[in-house]
Amino acid sequence: MATPTHTSDVTPGVAGKAHSHGGPVIPQSSRGERFTSYDVAAFEVPGGREEDWRFTPLRRLAGLHEAAKTVDGSLTVEVTAEAPVTVETVDRSDARIGQGGVPADRVAAAAWSGFTEATVVTIPGDTRPDPISVVVTGPGADKSAYGHLHLRAEAFAEATVVLDYRGSGAVADNVEIVAGDSARLTVITLHDWATDAVHVGAQHASVGRDATLRHFAVTLGGDLVRISSTVNYRDRGGDAELLGLYFADAGQHLEHRMLVDHSVPNCRSNVVYKGALQGEGAHTVWIGDVLIQAAAEATETFELNRNLILTDGARADSVPNLEIETGEIQGAGHASATGRFDDEQLFYLQARGIPVEVARRLVVRGFFGEILQKIAVPEVRERLEAAIEAELAAVGT
Repeated sequence: MATPTHTSDVTPGVAGKAHSHGGPVIPQSSRGERFTSYDVAAFEVPGGREEDWRFTPLRRLAGLHEAAKTVDGSLTVEVTAEAPVTVETVDRSDARIGQGGVPADRVAAAAWSGFTEATVVTIPGDTRPDPISVVVTGPGADKSAYGHLHLRAEAFAEATVVLDYRGSGAVADNVEIVAGDSARLTVITLHDWATDAVHVGAQHASVGRDATLRHFAVTLGGDLVRISSTVNYRDRGGDAELLGLYFADAGQHLEHRMLVDHSVPNCRSNVVYKGALQGEGAHTVWIGDVLIQAAAEATETFELNRNLILTDGARADSVPNLEIETGEIQGAGHASATGRFDDEQLFYLQARGIPVEVARRLVVRGFFGEILQKIAVPEVRERLEAAIEAELAAVGT
């Protein structure tokens, strides 16, 4: 299908970086040169050796990355919101579509080219509605679907959106998150798929002047889930906090990739992702890219990824990347750690009469506590605490 006519051929927030609409992809030496396009034909079919795909088991993508993928199902999107929030179903000609960002891989471009209807949820300016629920249900076992969701908080709005993925099937989708000037937007994304589901999602966030975006990515279900998140800043004073929690069981592949693109001055970002793994073949991937462009003076940024391996046979890959093009920054750093239980913590608890099985659970609860305590919706926090307990009970730890 045709690309949107209302969008520019310049990456938001990156002056002079053109999108290609055809031809081969030239490897970039900087994340600032990352290839983006609305056109699926502009991306080669990945073979698994490309940097963006080398951790992903392509044979398990249900064909979402292939040259000619025909979807045979549809997503169900249910939004629960009270006035003054508006919910609309629009086609690709709507001028708001594309304001969040541009696809950066073949699957995201295929989903962008292939969707027929998008759901737009708008929080009007200077309002503070109750939490908004968006439930996305997959097309069903052995079926596939594309989706497109656009979440926008207008100037001075303050809201929380809970985006809940459920069901079966193979899904490729794009989610646009637009935080207007001085808006405060929290998006809690729950990937609680059935065990057979495949989800390849791209989330594009655009942060306005003095706006605050807090984004949670929680991934528990699915056979293979790969989520790519990008944050762009439109003006000074933007603040983005990206928090993640994931728990992989035997055979699951959970992959989180992100790029925080600091292209304007006086903006902040903080990234904290934590994961636990248990069971043979459990595999998690975390790729954290932060780019501070030459114009982004007075940037402050930090990213952290920690992984806790609970059993033999599990594997966690963690790759933090920090690229700085100016020395005029407030501060920047990154850290990554992967390991097993802390023997000293277990010994401390056991020495006080706590059985080893209970001690292990307490350690895992404490490990995830930093993320869970920041979720301000009690129902969601309690649901996740129960899910983590169920994960631990499954292996009798």
